Amino acid sequence: MRRIDYTNYFKSIGCSEEEIDNKLESIYHTFFYGSEDERIYHEFSEDMAYVVDTGNDDVRTEGMSYAMMMCVQKDMKKEFDCLWKWTKTYMWISDGPNKGYFAWSVDPNGTKNSMGPAPDGEEYFAMALFFASHRWGEGDGIFAYAKEARAILHECVHKGEDGIGDPMWESNNKLIKFVPSVDFTDPSYHLPHFYELFALWADEEDRDFWKEAAQASRSFLKKACHETTGLAAEYSYYDGSPRYDEGHGFYYSDAYRVVANIGLDYLWFGPNDWEEKCADKIQTFFSENVENDEYKVYRIDGKVIDELALHPVAIIATNAMGSLAAKGQYSRVWIEKFWNTPLRKGSRRYYDNCLYIFAFLALSGKYRIW
Repeated sequence: MRRIDYTNYFKSIGCSEEEIDNKLESIYHTFFYGSEDERIYHEFSEDMAYVVDTGNDDVRTEGMSYAMMMCVQKDMKKEFDCLWKWTKTYMWISDGPNKGYFAWSVDPNGTKNSMGPAPDGEEYFAMALFFASHRWGEGDGIFAYAKEARAILHECVHKGEDGIGDPMWESNNKLIKFVPSVDFTDPSYHLPHFYELFALWADEEDRDFWKEAAQASRSFLKKACHETTGLAAEYSYYDGSPRYDEGHGFYYSDAYRVVANIGLDYLWFGPNDWEEKCADKIQTFFSENVENDEYKVYRIDGKVIDELALHPVAIIATNAMGSLAAKGQYSRVWIEKFWNTPLRKGSRRYYDNCLYIFAFLALSGKYRIW
């Protein structure tokens, strides 16, 4: 693996290391231990905790796996273990066609709202668990982190081979599905930088699969991101075309993560000329077509849909994280804009603030491969 330069981009806009570190500490404190109307993390018992989606009043595999990644990056083993135990206790599916996956939505009291999974949770769980193993070592039972990660990935690839259930990746094209039972995808689920690492650490029999999946996702994103604006849809067909069914063919909430993922892939496994250009296009589109931070819903060609974005802070955070790859005139602009944007408050703060933390970690040089 090549040597990675974990640059602190905030220094390039004049921030001191002390100022940056203090801000990161404040962000984490707010997210995990702030006041009732600020925090997202909640202790459930002495050894379990969950992260709540404040906009939907449920616990999601997305948020739990995100928070585990935040914890391992910040060396917060106690919180990581509490989150993981809650996940295995209340989200893990123990029987039926989805056995071995995790219920994507669960009530904070531990009651499953769904018996179906969402693959973005599984891929983040696996990556966070591998990092935990490398940073803290293996524990017993469910805290044998790498063993748990490999078990998750085994299910993702091999589910359905016995005729029961469906895998999370399409076996023919190596692309991640939106949910296991469908034949379309979500561009923001595509994390080739994770798959490159799975190719090193997953079960040996599956390592070639993950290497191929990384290249397949990079090829897919070239088709899914518009050639002029760089924007991708929330849901896409495997050929990259937007899937407009149920209104998910636009640049909307899920899709904001694409530019952040491109940035992190560029940092960990770049340089990549296409990723650099795509991130530049997205930053250029928003810099030249949006006034007063009034973000809307867009077609991927940039046409405005007359509806305000539900997560404007997430747009700012992910566009800034795109500066890991972007080299154009707006790269610094987005870093400065993000630095001057506070954590979101109110009922919709969960999604925005999750992406905010990832962006801050990445731009401060602290989102690392462990």
